[in-house]
Amino acid sequence: MNRIALLLTLAVSAWITGCSTPEKPTLIMTETVDFGTTADGKVVKKVTLRNARGSVARLTSYGAMLIELHVPDRTGKLADVVLGFDSLPPYLAGHPFFGNTTGRYANRIAGAKFTVDGTTYTLTANNGVNHIHGGPNGLDKQVWETETLETAEGGAVRFHHRSPDGAEGYPGNLDLTVTYTLTHANELRIDYAATTDKPTVINLTNHSYFNLKGAGEGDVLGHELKLHAGRYTPGDDGLIPTGEILSVAGTPLDFRTPLPIGARWDMLPAKLKGYDHNFVLNDWAPGKLVPCAELYEPTTGRRMRVQTSEPGVQIYTAIHLKGVVGKAGKTYNPYGGVCLETQHFPDSPNKPHFPSTVLRPGTTFRSTTIYGFSAD
Repeated sequence: MNRIALLLTLAVSAWITGCSTPEKPTLIMTETVDFGTTADGKVVKKVTLRNARGSVARLTSYGAMLIELHVPDRTGKLADVVLGFDSLPPYLAGHPFFGNTTGRYANRIAGAKFTVDGTTYTLTANNGVNHIHGGPNGLDKQVWETETLETAEGGAVRFHHRSPDGAEGYPGNLDLTVTYTLTHANELRIDYAATTDKPTVINLTNHSYFNLKGAGEGDVLGHELKLHAGRYTPGDDGLIPTGEILSVAGTPLDFRTPLPIGARWDMLPAKLKGYDHNFVLNDWAPGKLVPCAELYEPTTGRRMRVQTSEPGVQIYTAIHLKGVVGKAGKTYNPYGGVCLETQHFPDSPNKPHFPSTVLRPGTTFRSTTIYGFSAD
């Protein structure tokens, strides 16, 4: 090959190389780092999940807990929309169930007692004479085993914990897994599973406080809420269900059409000062994923749609939150977030006509909740 031909060949080769499309960087969907250590020396992990839309979820093995969830507004700007802390020590010091897996029985059990197959079990009373959210040493206080997964839907983390027979008074060794998946469809999917070696009761939920303006960016009273629920379970002064299931029509609990959370504030009992109510979902059937709720924040355009296989949802407007210093030094106050706790009804073990929460050996408890995000 003469010199001119060689130069032409090299030039063409360089041009082809320069015109080729560079490979896109591989999306790292999961990442695990140490988050700190508990007083008894257990290492706590922090897992980051990312999806193809740029959203980010961070979770920790302490309490199988969601600690950050960054989703875009209508301009594409990300904000963290769940309340919490920047580091592990405030979680260890005690907090109002920010984002954790709650149980063995989320919500309340009257008198801290229930009966299964003729045997009465006494639980730890940590809400006056009642039992709430699994007791003072419930699932939210445990360090769970951690396994990351990369699926076709998106990155995931699976937490596992064995709750021993007798924990907080509950019967049976309970093996639990909670799997969080941040999908490329911009959904945070939570799948629960559990088995037991003795008849027991179970009711699991995630207790995240959502603020679609961003954590610490004021109250949620202007968020528009729609619930796929035409009925609710009224409660006594201790928020223990009376056993009735009533229509929301004509009450401040009617969110069948979208309405700002604070729109009917003056209709609520003064002693309650907000929402802390269990709603009965319209189309529920065992194992069926049904629409639950929609939450919309007008100034950012962020929208969250909730689906669940649970029969109810507890709406809690952070009534008791006051002066809690959270992420970036911002202070969380009453109504600074709203919880949408998908669940079985409070005190179901003592209300035989409510959907059953009994789990027996040889069967598997399964539950799914999906929080989907968009902006308009």
